[in-house]
Amino acid sequence: MSNLIEPLASKIRPKKLSEFIGQEHLVGEEKPLRLAIKNKHIFSFVLWGPPGTGKTTIARIYSDAIDGDFYELSAVSAGKDDIRSIIKNTEKTIKPVVLFLDEIHRFNKAQQDYLLPFVEKGKLTLIGATTENPSFEIIAPLLSRLRVFVLKELSPEEIKKIIVRAVKVLKLNIDKESKDWLATFANGDARQAIGLIESTSSLYKNLTIENFKSALQSRFLRFDKQGEEHYNTISAFIKSMRASNPDAALYYLARLVDSGEDPLFIARRMVIFASEDIGIAQPTALVVANDVFRACETIGYPECSINLAHGVVYLCKSPKNRTAYDGLRAAQEDVARFGNLPIPLNLRNAPTKLMKSLGYGKDYEMYSNESLLPDQIKNKKYYLK
Repeated sequence: MSNLIEPLASKIRPKKLSEFIGQEHLVGEEKPLRLAIKNKHIFSFVLWGPPGTGKTTIARIYSDAIDGDFYELSAVSAGKDDIRSIIKNTEKTIKPVVLFLDEIHRFNKAQQDYLLPFVEKGKLTLIGATTENPSFEIIAPLLSRLRVFVLKELSPEEIKKIIVRAVKVLKLNIDKESKDWLATFANGDARQAIGLIESTSSLYKNLTIENFKSALQSRFLRFDKQGEEHYNTISAFIKSMRASNPDAALYYLARLVDSGEDPLFIARRMVIFASEDIGIAQPTALVVANDVFRACETIGYPECSINLAHGVVYLCKSPKNRTAYDGLRAAQEDVARFGNLPIPLNLRNAPTKLMKSLGYGKDYEMYSNESLLPDQIKNKKYYLK
């Protein structure tokens, strides 16, 4: 009998959708993944979203639903030989062979090319998990054979439900204030909450804010260094640039570089930051960030770390303006709320006589000061100077 102690995350992992918390847009009633699981539809797909949002759990539930032989690999350490071994071991099985490939974005082009024929011929049902945009990280031929599902950060209320489940398994109690603090600390990542509960319960009898903070300060309790620490460092890196603090940003950059983080991952975050946080305050920031990305592509480590440092200091010292980003998000909220509102007639294209007779394009003024928004929201302001 094994002496290994089952991790808390494993103990409370849902075995079926009725136990799953979050991602209602995917697994709620009549939603795509729920229907696929219910109907035992066999297909390959990618789960794209932040850490700790249920990607592995969804993959396991799906595999169980289709009665698949489930194999789990991490693209950080796996390679062609691992894929070859799975195929060889399952040559005589009549069950679907489900390969869950965590961090699929870490597979290089050659490794992804190797996967392609097995997915194409149905020898593997591939479920990829990634925190990175699949459009950038997965080769087009493979991506075209995968359906992409986007996962969202868990809400504080959803995190609290997971906390209650974890505490119940440990037969401990937690007060409302401590639960609220932990849900905020988790920042949408269930693993953060579960890991801290597990670490704290190994040291203390009570789950309190004070004990949570004490456990966090114990270096030997740092768990999942490829997961939690990775995302904590990225978060600190971005927030340091946002605060225009080059000393802190360079320090966290050094930690990322020293850990062997993909320079394109870092550079991509900088490109996003240039538009999200600097925006129109200094438009050249996007030019610099893109050039840093290109330099990382063409030079690589170790020299491209200098290009990253150059870009980081520039972004730190640039003035900040989030009006373009905030305006986009506000407009997206209205799109989600109101749907496709009728476009004003004067803005519509009129390629036919019938359309012209219906008023399409009538009274259009090239440099009008009038609102060009649909009537229902014509007084809205998204770009707030």
